[in-house]
Amino acid sequence: MTAEIVTAAMLIIGDEILSGRTKDRNIGHLADIMAAIGIDLKEVRIVSDDENDIASAVNALRARYTYVFTTGGIGPTHDDITADSISKAFGVACEYDPKAYRMLEQNYMNRDLEFTEARKRMARMPVGADHIDNPVSLAPGFRIGNVHVMAGVPAIFQAMLDNVVPTLKTGTKLLSATVECPFGEGVIGGPLGEIQKAHPDTIIGSYPKYLDGNFWTELVARARTQDALDAAVAEITAMVASLKATA
Repeated sequence: MTAEIVTAAMLIIGDEILSGRTKDRNIGHLADIMAAIGIDLKEVRIVSDDENDIASAVNALRARYTYVFTTGGIGPTHDDITADSISKAFGVACEYDPKAYRMLEQNYMNRDLEFTEARKRMARMPVGADHIDNPVSLAPGFRIGNVHVMAGVPAIFQAMLDNVVPTLKTGTKLLSATVECPFGEGVIGGPLGEIQKAHPDTIIGSYPKYLDGNFWTELVARARTQDALDAAVAEITAMVASLKATA
């Protein structure tokens, strides 16, 4: 039986990320969660606050991957245009969601705060979208098709993602093994490349390390079956031993 591969992409929305005013803290968290549940995060894009650019990126990613996760641009300000952009991508209207509107209206009433036009914007989403609950600040994200739209604030993004994960189809998790190599990438690049070619179902990564004046390389093999992993690791180990013998 062929192992099912489930893929994902992330779209980070906001001029503040591209300008450097805000440092992204969500990529690493999403990558960790996806790896833990057997979904391959294959691509991350960052796009400015431009409706056409956002819609174009969403359409490209949702056609290519099983899931798309977006962060940013669902707040109350004029440049929070993610809901409009996702609506444009799907060719549907962006309207006040009745459930979200009532929920936010009641929340601000309970806090004795005015439910301003700006705050009402957080209740807008594409027609046909479902809520992604927000236990931190209440204003919901939403999902439409295979696209999950969430806040950019890390604490809120993480809380929303916790609610999304149980709804996802997951794939076969990658197994991994590490081989320590005392040589740099310039030495091992050729033979390691040949091993990768011989094991196309295994992902082999090399990660240079430096500590206290010493250089070495950490070689990590990842595969979906133990047999494939063991075969690649055996060749990597033999390669390192061979290089040591001739050093």
